[in-house]
Amino acid sequence: MLVTTSRGGISVLFGVLVAVLLVSLYTFPSVITLKSTVLGQQARQTLQSLHDGAKQYAGISEHQGIPWVEQAPNIPSPNKVGDAGDRGLAAPGVVSPLPFIDPRLDAYHEVRSRSTADGKYFEMDFSPYTAINPNMIPHPHEPDTWIMVAQRHKVGTRNAFWFTELVCDAIFQNGALKCKEIPSILPIAATSSGHCDENLGYFTLNIGPHDARVFWGPDRPYAMFGSNSMHNCFGQHIQDFRMLVNWNEVPDLLAPFRFGTDLPRPPPYSQVEKNWFVFWDASGDMYLHYDVAPTRSFARLNADSSVGEDLAMASRPRDEACFQQHGPVIDAAASESIHQATNSLAITMCNRMDGECQRTTENTYIMAIFHKKRHRHLHSTYEPYVMLFKQTAPFELHAISSKPLWIHGRKKSGEIERLEAGETEMMYLTSINWRDNGTRYAGYLDDTIFVGFGIEDRRTAGIDVLAEDLLGDLGLC
Repeated sequence: MLVTTSRGGISVLFGVLVAVLLVSLYTFPSVITLKSTVLGQQARQTLQSLHDGAKQYAGISEHQGIPWVEQAPNIPSPNKVGDAGDRGLAAPGVVSPLPFIDPRLDAYHEVRSRSTADGKYFEMDFSPYTAINPNMIPHPHEPDTWIMVAQRHKVGTRNAFWFTELVCDAIFQNGALKCKEIPSILPIAATSSGHCDENLGYFTLNIGPHDARVFWGPDRPYAMFGSNSMHNCFGQHIQDFRMLVNWNEVPDLLAPFRFGTDLPRPPPYSQVEKNWFVFWDASGDMYLHYDVAPTRSFARLNADSSVGEDLAMASRPRDEACFQQHGPVIDAAASESIHQATNSLAITMCNRMDGECQRTTENTYIMAIFHKKRHRHLHSTYEPYVMLFKQTAPFELHAISSKPLWIHGRKKSGEIERLEAGETEMMYLTSINWRDNGTRYAGYLDDTIFVGFGIEDRRTAGIDVLAEDLLGDLGLC
């Protein structure tokens, strides 16, 4: 089993446990892929060799930090902001939030919602399902409507190897962004792989996509997702999002990536690749960004899904100097690391409403968010940082947040159960998209961005902020 969390990660331990206990009952269906393979003998041997040890793992309790059967989440009500109407604008008379306990809030750059009365984030409601890893983009035709996508949250061991993304049209109701109808399954085809070694043989049993990112490019929307790969064990795929939903227009038969496409990278590969993002240069050429740390890695992506060489070497000296000066300090011994998180956007560093503001290659940058991950007391936290880099070659870093972002409404120890002293609520940012229809990939400082994120692997939420608010406390390279 592959258990995907709102952090975008895959719990290997969960996979071993579920695969071992259920292998005797499981019948692996045939899967059609661009390059189909069958369940390897090596994977079968791996599962058999692990079978005898299954009981000792299954007996570990959730209190010890290794839950075997996940309980249905107890989802609290959205922030009590009153009847906000269809646009989600909060009513007055909101009770003031509890004061923050941690006096070091000045170590963060706090962002607040533009539409809720108390400035807190809003819930993203996929009822009757729970979900993780949310995304939202403006609906192409319906006003005040957005398309929401998230991974269905798995509870218990039913359908242990099957994963899916949920999709719906959503509107603001009572302060939350809610599906207008019961969510549907986003019809992303399953894939398979013949490259999972004996330590990852259970990955072969995966059916369906993980951790989708839905976003606009310059002229069309895309979905990127994790699934079994022909290049390695588990990789990244891309598909024209219009092929997956009712876009209400004639299909573009010549568009690239009409079908789910397995994406490559310049070698070497990791056995599991995740959290890549796409960006476009000033000429509209498409690139894949693979890593932020320990060094950046990115390459040109062609319409036939091939990629060129790793281009990051040209900007590496400047990038490393910038990261050392402004980036977060990482203590590997303390289980800290850097991970890419969201899709990218292009941002012009002036206001759309300013009549003299003109987009140029000198004032427009690529923006994305990455995380500093820390694992402590059997609990992970993710601190989000914004990075900007040039939209022209060699795409060197331009700026990095000198402080991590703090989403107003995030809780700390003393405000929520289960958190140790000094810990904070886990939020993982997955999606940044312009709020207003027609903006697509490129926007301005005074445009509003929807940021989607998961909370403690149990809930989905978002916040609407001005682009310039995300860019506070930047350290220039």
